[in-house]
Amino acid sequence: MSVADGGRQWPDEVSVENARATLLQLLARAGVPSDDARQLIGLLEAGALALAHEELSGGRSAAGEKDEPYESGRLDGARDVLEELGAVAERTLVQAVGAAGEQGPAGERPRARRMEVERARVAVTPLYLSFTEASELDPEVTDEVLAAVLGTMSPRQRAGYAGRLTDFAADHQARLERMFAGYGPGSAITMHGRYSLLHSATSIAVLERLAAAPRELREEWDAVELPPAWLDGLSTAWNSPA
Repeated sequence: MSVADGGRQWPDEVSVENARATLLQLLARAGVPSDDARQLIGLLEAGALALAHEELSGGRSAAGEKDEPYESGRLDGARDVLEELGAVAERTLVQAVGAAGEQGPAGERPRARRMEVERARVAVTPLYLSFTEASELDPEVTDEVLAAVLGTMSPRQRAGYAGRLTDFAADHQARLERMFAGYGPGSAITMHGRYSLLHSATSIAVLERLAAAPRELREEWDAVELPPAWLDGLSTAWNSPA
């Protein structure tokens, strides 16, 4: 890629691989395992392709100023390119989540990796703080709770979990506001006991799973020996009309 060239100054294959290798080295110095780092980079690559596909799909039916046969041929060509772009995005995603293992023949789900837990933490924290304040209690079991939550999903589902959480919070905004006002930090409810989980950002993640996969969540919850009362308390607060 030469600056003297008159075309677009896009990174070539060697430059892209150089950037990837550099990022892997920097993450390794920060203590991130290579498999986790490669999965994270792969998800970014797959996401960039998927977002490009979505953006181009939105404008593919715009009418042109050429005659009808020309326009029909142009749209057919654009559709073929979009299909191939979508296929590339799919292959890239499969390569990324494949490193973490797919579901086995009996439907078992692999344990959540460190990077998957960290991504869930990054996703849920700002959502939680949009409804309530940080709590002084915040049970020190964030990783265990998020691992149980992620244990209900396949690696592919985990890849899109941040978007699922955002949609859940948006769809139930008023209900979440009432719940945290009545039972969360700053409420008259005691900080300890069955409502402890309301003082953790993980509460939103647990609620989403209680709605989407309650049986699987309770299985994972029991497997890591988290307090059953926390799930009961969260359900009570969620279903309370107050």
